[in-house]
Amino acid sequence: MSHALPLSVLDLVPVPEGRSAADALRDARRLAQAADRLGYARLWYAEHHGMPSIASASPEVLIGDAAGHTTRIRVGSGGVMLPNHVPLRVVETYRTLAALYDGRIDLGIGRAGGSDQRTLMALRSLDGNEFARQIAEMRAFEYGEFPEGHPFAAVGVVPDEVRLPPVFILGSSGASAEFAGLNGYGYGFAGHFSHSPAAPAFEAYRAAFRPSRDFPEPRTVLCLAAITAEEEDEARFLAGSMELSWLRLRRGEMRKIASPEEAASYPYEAQDRAVVEAYRRMSITGTPAAVLAEIEDRAREAGADEAMLATNLWSQEARIRSFTLLAGAAGLSEAPRATRETALA
Repeated sequence: MSHALPLSVLDLVPVPEGRSAADALRDARRLAQAADRLGYARLWYAEHHGMPSIASASPEVLIGDAAGHTTRIRVGSGGVMLPNHVPLRVVETYRTLAALYDGRIDLGIGRAGGSDQRTLMALRSLDGNEFARQIAEMRAFEYGEFPEGHPFAAVGVVPDEVRLPPVFILGSSGASAEFAGLNGYGYGFAGHFSHSPAAPAFEAYRAAFRPSRDFPEPRTVLCLAAITAEEEDEARFLAGSMELSWLRLRRGEMRKIASPEEAASYPYEAQDRAVVEAYRRMSITGTPAAVLAEIEDRAREAGADEAMLATNLWSQEARIRSFTLLAGAAGLSEAPRATRETALA
């Protein structure tokens, strides 16, 4: 029997020590095919730049590859970091994907840059305060809403006669929740790296929500970090990779994902252990049944309609195994081919 809470996948395309970013990108296709086969609802790719541990700098390229090698799962961005992009280019790119893979594309949008300040300067990234203006410009291109006399009013969007995919606004602190609701978008909360509770953000989103073409009702997605294995001890051992990587990231050390063996032998100091313990409280690790129960509890407490899972491990085989075990515990099964309306399914 299919599980009541839809489960989805967030792939940051982690790069493990001993392998290249090119290897990780090729592995992303394998994970996409596994998620499609296992019955996960969506697969989103994050946008990050200048980080040796993450290879997802171009979500739109990964989306096209994943959609072309799967048949059912919805594929999208989690998300496009809008300050790094020109709104017209985003509309063109995601209309193109929607034309190629009708009914299977999502467009998640974030207001952060997804990198350090130096890299953002190289990307010519705008200030996050420009976010509302950029969204308004995207909407104007999508709906032809530029006023008469505006320099962009005569700009033709290609491809025409194609609708933009359903838009989700992504946040990690709730700042964008009300904005998403007022504009009738879906809303996703990044609980996989934010210590802030998701419930207040989801409440603000629903209170402000106005029905739209793609979302007649509110739609909330809670992203969580989750790792499963057959045994509790094995799951804890595998999770050591991300715990050490998290510690290094907090220190500003840009490194690839450590192996679990390296993490197990790392000489943690007292302050290091405090950082790791904080990360452990935020993430979910254990056997499939235990992890699924915790995902359900957090989704229920937050008021989430869907849970999206980030599983960053050193071994690609262990990642796929983790998603396979969780799918089995949840009773997921392959569903009919997606349509645009399944954005709300």
